[in-house]
Amino acid sequence: MDPVIIVGAGPVGLALALALARQSVPSVVLDESDGGEEPRPARTVVLRSDTAAMAERLGCATIRDEGAHWSGWRSMRRKQQVRQLPLGGADDEDAPPSPLHIPQHALTRGLREAAGAQPLVTVVTESHMDALEQDADGVTVHTRGPAATWWRGSHLVGCDGARSTVRKLLDIRFPGRTAVERHAVATLRAELPWPDEAVSHRLPPWRSGGPEITARPLRDDTWRLDWLLPPSGELVTPDTLVARVRDTLAGWCGETPPYELIDTGVHTVHHRLARRWRVDRAFLAGDAAHLLGALGTQGVDEGLRDAGNLAWKLAQVWHHGPSDALLDSYQAERRTAVAARLRAADQALSGLRGSNPLRGRLPGAARGQDTLLSDGHVGQGTLGSLPVYAHSPLAPEHTPARISVGTAAGAPVADVRVTAPDGTSARLRDRLGQGRALVVLVAPGTGVWDRRHWQSAGLMPRLAAAVSALPIRAELLVTEGYPGASAHWVLLVRPDGHLVAAFSGVRPAELYAAADAVRGGAPAETPSDRTADIN
Repeated sequence: MDPVIIVGAGPVGLALALALARQSVPSVVLDESDGGEEPRPARTVVLRSDTAAMAERLGCATIRDEGAHWSGWRSMRRKQQVRQLPLGGADDEDAPPSPLHIPQHALTRGLREAAGAQPLVTVVTESHMDALEQDADGVTVHTRGPAATWWRGSHLVGCDGARSTVRKLLDIRFPGRTAVERHAVATLRAELPWPDEAVSHRLPPWRSGGPEITARPLRDDTWRLDWLLPPSGELVTPDTLVARVRDTLAGWCGETPPYELIDTGVHTVHHRLARRWRVDRAFLAGDAAHLLGALGTQGVDEGLRDAGNLAWKLAQVWHHGPSDALLDSYQAERRTAVAARLRAADQALSGLRGSNPLRGRLPGAARGQDTLLSDGHVGQGTLGSLPVYAHSPLAPEHTPARISVGTAAGAPVADVRVTAPDGTSARLRDRLGQGRALVVLVAPGTGVWDRRHWQSAGLMPRLAAAVSALPIRAELLVTEGYPGASAHWVLLVRPDGHLVAAFSGVRPAELYAAADAVRGGAPAETPSDRTADIN
C-alpha cells in the first residue's frame, strides 16, 4: 500500500510521521524548506504534560534536554500578589502537572532528528506542493522544486501552516478573527526573583508596563517576556522594547540587574477554524486547520493532539481497510474540541479586555480575571483542560454493565503505573501510540505477587481470552489502583489514551462491542477488493 503523504515539516507534520511509523505505516513528508531550522528563541511552545509525553515517546530528545518545567504560577496585580499556584510532576497528585516550555526550533529539531533515524519516514526537502488529485484508491500530488515530480499516497494530511496550500487546493474556508491580541516579545537571560516560576503581572506600576506582562522561564536562567499591546496597533521600535525590558526588570528586582537580550519580536494572535478537516482522503491538522493563542492557549499543543488523534485512525485504516466512520471521527472530535477552546477564549477576552468600566471594580473581579488568565497557561478550566470526547461517534452505546470511574468516558486516562503480562512495569502513557487499544485490569496486590501466579489466577485467564478475541489489537495490562475504581474493574482505553468505557469484572460481550465501536465498525470493502472478487 502507498505511504501517507504529509505536507509540512513543522512540529505537527513531523510528529504525525513519527506517530504513523510507530504503528508501522510509512510516510513521505514534503518540506518546502532546505531542512534547516533558523533559531528563534523568542518563538517558544508550551506543551501540556500529555503532549510533552507524546513528543518524548516519538523520540524527540530535546523535550528532555532543552525543555523547562515550571515549579509554579504566580499572579500579581499592581504591587500585590494575587495568587500563587504550585505546579507538580506526574507523581504529585496535590498540584496540577507542570507544562513544558521549549523554543519551537528546538522542538522541531528534535522531531526532525527522530524522523531522520526512522526508516519508515522519508523527508523530502525543497518540495512545494502545487497540485492534488484524489480517486477511490488514493491521492496523487505534484511538487515543484529542484526535482519536480508526482507522488502517490494512500492519504494526504496538510500540516502546512496558516497559509496552507492543501487547504486552498481543497477549497476549504478558514473564517475567524484577525489580530485578536498583539504582544511585544523578548527572550533574555537574567536572574529574576522567582526562579522556575512563571509570572503574570496585571497593571504593573511603571509607565511602560502596559496592561499586562507575562514572564515564563526557559532553561539556564532564560526567560520569555510578553507585553500585551493596545489594540490600536502601537509601533514597537528597538528603543521602546529595550525601555520596556529595563523598566520591567527594575520594577521586579528593585533596579535593573545585568541581563543579556537574546531575541525580540512582535507576536500577533489570530483565531481561525477551518470549516472542514476532511475531504475524502485528504485531511488538515495543526495551523492549517486552526489558529489560536490568546490567553495562554497553544496552537502547537493542539496540533500535536491532532497528530495523535489522526495517526491511530489512519493506521487502523491503512492496515485493516477503510472506515468512513473512523476517519470522520477525527473532525468530529478534534474540530469540536478546538472550537470549544476558541469560544472559551473569545468569551474570556470579552470579560478581560471589554469596555465595561465596572468590570474590574466588582467584588472578586480581580481574582476571577486572574483565574481566566492563568487557566490557559497552566492547563485548567475551559481554556486549558485536556479535551474530552464525550460525544464522539466512536463512543459505545451505554449499557448497564458500564460503570463510572474517576475519569469521564472520552477523557484522557490517568497516568498510573501498569504491569504487562511479561512482568515489565511502566507508566500507562508509555504504552500509548502503538496502534493498539489497552485493556487495564485493576488488581491490588499484583505488584508483590509473582507474575506466574497472577497470570493464571482469578480473572486473568478469562480476561486474556476476551482481549485476544477483540476486533482490534489490544494489550492487556494490570494496575494496583486507578482513581475511582475498585478491585477487578476493567478499563478499555483507546490507542491515543482516551477512556472508552469501564466495566465491573470481565464482560466479554460488552468489551467486544465497545472495541468494535472504537474502530468505527467493521472495515468497508475497497474497490480493489471488489475487483479481486469479480476476477
